[in-house]
Parts: sequence; C-alpha cells; structure tokens
Amino acid sequence: MNPSPSRSWYTRLASRLLFPLHERLKQHHSTPLLEALEQSQWLAPEQLQQLQNQNLRQFIEHLQQHNPYYSALLAERGLDRDSFRTVADLAKLPLLTKTEIRAHQQQLLCDIDGKRIKYNTGGSSGEPLIFYMGMDRVSHDVAAKWRATRWWDVDIGDTEAVIWGSPIELGKQDRIKQWRDRLFRSYLIPAFDLRPERIRAYLEQLVRLRPKMVFGYPSVISQLALAAEQQQIPLSQLGVKVVFTTSEMLYQHQREQIERLFGAPVANGYGARDAGFIAHQCPQGSLHISSEHIVVEILDEQGSPCPPGQEGEIVVTHLATRGFPFVRYRTGDMGTLSDQPCSCGRGLPVLKEVKGRSTDFICATDGAKVHALALIYILREINGIEQFKIIQHQDDMTEVQIRTNSQFSQAALETISKAMQQRLGSDMKIRISEVEQFETGSNGKFRYVEDRRTPAPKVPEPATHASESTV
Repeated sequence: MNPSPSRSWYTRLASRLLFPLHERLKQHHSTPLLEALEQSQWLAPEQLQQLQNQNLRQFIEHLQQHNPYYSALLAERGLDRDSFRTVADLAKLPLLTKTEIRAHQQQLLCDIDGKRIKYNTGGSSGEPLIFYMGMDRVSHDVAAKWRATRWWDVDIGDTEAVIWGSPIELGKQDRIKQWRDRLFRSYLIPAFDLRPERIRAYLEQLVRLRPKMVFGYPSVISQLALAAEQQQIPLSQLGVKVVFTTSEMLYQHQREQIERLFGAPVANGYGARDAGFIAHQCPQGSLHISSEHIVVEILDEQGSPCPPGQEGEIVVTHLATRGFPFVRYRTGDMGTLSDQPCSCGRGLPVLKEVKGRSTDFICATDGAKVHALALIYILREINGIEQFKIIQHQDDMTEVQIRTNSQFSQAALETISKAMQQRLGSDMKIRISEVEQFETGSNGKFRYVEDRRTPAPKVPEPATHASESTV
C-alpha cells in the first residue's frame, strides 16, 4: 500500500497502520489482496486473462470438493477442474437465478468451517434474496473498492460522507461501529427520508464534514445537490475531490448536476449486494471490471455470448465466493462490453455501458419494450419539472408523476402525453399526476420507471441443475 505523499499525516496513519490492523482483527485478508490488485491492474490483458483462468480452475476445484450443490452438478455433467481451461468453459454450467438460490440455499453453503455472514437484498422485485458472504468475498469487496478509490487520489482515512439507505448499514450503527467509522473518518448519512427538513439537516451535515469524497445513490445525491442550489448552499466550496455513485443507474443529467454543483468529478461504480463490486470508473472514464476475481458475460435472450458492443444481460461469476458461490449469476441488468483498451494503461477489461435492470422498461401497446432512457429524456427537456416518476399500471395505461415549479406551463401536459404516446403507442392512456413528495424504497433507492402490472402466472421451467434428491 503506497498512499500519495500529499496525504495528511492522519490519512497515512489510517491507511498504513490502522486499516490493516482493523482488517486483520476482522479476519479479512483485504490488505494483502489490495496490494496484489494494485499490481495486477497494470498487467497486459492477456496476462490478466491467464490469471483469471487460473483463479477459475482453483475456484471450480474448491466447489467440487466442498460445495454440495456444485459437486453434484459437476459429477452429473462429468466435469472437473480440468474441464475449465478458460472462462469460456463456464458455458458448460447452467445460469444461476434467484429462484435457484432460494430453492437450494442450504446446498449452496460450502461444507468447510469459516465465518459466514447472512445477508439479503432489498427485495425491490417484491421478494428479498437471502444469501451468505464468507470472509473471502468480504475481503475482495473491500480491496476492490479501495483500489478504485485510490484512482481518484483519495484514500482510507480521508473524510468520507456515505449517503446510503440500506437497512444492513443503518441497522449496524452500534457504538463500536460508530467509533470505527470515526476512526476512519467515514460518516453515514441515511438516505431513505427525503422530507425537506431532513434534506436541510443532511446538507448542514455535509457542510460540517467537508468530506474529501462522497459515496452513495446518484438519485439521492443529485436531489441533495439541487436542494443545495435552491437554498444557496455552495457545495463546490467544501473541497470534495470525487463523488462515487453506485447501486442505481446513473443518468447523464444526474452526472451533470452533481459535477456542476459539487465542483467535483463523478466516478460511477457498478455492483450489487449479491453480485459484489463488479466495475469501477477510472479518471479517464472507463468502467473497469475487477477481472482478477470477477467474470462478466454478456448474453443474448438465447443465452449465447454477445460480441463487444452488442447489448445483452450481464451475468457474473464471482471467484471470491467460496463460502456461498455465485456462478453465472443472472443480475437482471443490461450492458455491453468494450474491446478497446483504456488510455489509463490498466489492462482490466471495460464495461462499455450499463443500462440498468432489464425490468427498467415500459411495455408499449404493441408489445415492444421501451427502455427508461427513451422516456426519461422526454421529461428532462420540459422546463419546470423538478422530479418525475413513470409507472405502468396496465398494458394500456401509464402514469407520469411530476413535481413542478413556477416555470412549468400547463401547455406542457399535452406535450408529455403526445411524446409518451409516440413511444408507447397512440392507444396508450397517459395519466399525469402532480405530486409534492416522491417515495423511495425501504433501502433509500429511487426508481424513475416502474412496471407495476400484475405479472402473468409463471409456467414451471424444466430443471437445469442437479435434482434436489442428488444434491
């Protein structure tokens, strides 16, 4: 670990001594892993592929020996470590879905001793996913995050404001964690309550902290930034060096708002509680995949690999999930890979684009799926709209919720309806509602587009894994 010589004495103390000691006490191996990742990021792409293939074979061997679910599956298909010479051989295994994880949760636990932490996702689809993290997964997430953090000339021990809403973090604010966060100068600002009086309190806290970095949901950070502008609070004078956004789709208008009002660049990250920290943006703008331990596949609707530049579903294999494996896990997100190297010189592969969840679509009356972006930018172009949300309630009825200011003209209502019908069908009923307050989810996230139609009954699919009786 080699922090910049320009760091304050406290940041150097935290990154060189306090953080390694803390991680060691927690039984994490994130410190040596961080050192290794800082070296491997400069390998040539071919060398990184070799390292990834090597880690994959070790991972498969571990699953064959210690994981009831995958040992049965590999035996059923006549596969072993030597069957996986490259990551392309992952296609020999079935895709892993949330349904499969729920059905085989206990079989997916490896049979070796070791500390594992029970987690669950927020359940935005209506049903949370319960899974476990071993210390290898936790260590990798910590190391991968801080490697990317250092790309922006900030480090462990620099003051950080975490604008978050996960009940996992918010539920752990005991005295020990509070002292630990103070030790590393990381301060949690809860994101789920966005009433005007709370927003004012959050902004006052930001002013007091004067953080070097801000980390959180782009929807909430952009709302805070706009509120600061309205209240004439100059966030650009706080000395923020970078704003890290993650866990939601980052839209261009949000990036522009945040960068303008904070006077700092936005560094986007892509990841999820279940899938891990997958990719991070470097100062040259590329979203680099942490490929030493994470394999990203982009698959079309038939499950075949998409070539670079072609959009498909993002499927992730996390090679540091030895306690509870995620192998060819369907994230539900859409994206594209790039085959162009980044000018930063890192050999890490690049996610060219992430377009959010495959559920971030509205269905047109002719059955076509229309991505959120096609609808969002209709509303972004209309003067006087401060915030909005698009909800499809029925196949032929979509609601547009808007919060407006004095610059909004009632004539724009017809403009919204016509533009929406141009994209969704002339027979799509458009209901426009003016609201004062928008609700976020229980985890603090805000979704611009929601499909609330009653889903059709599910048809059971044929089994694509080892039967439960053999696992």
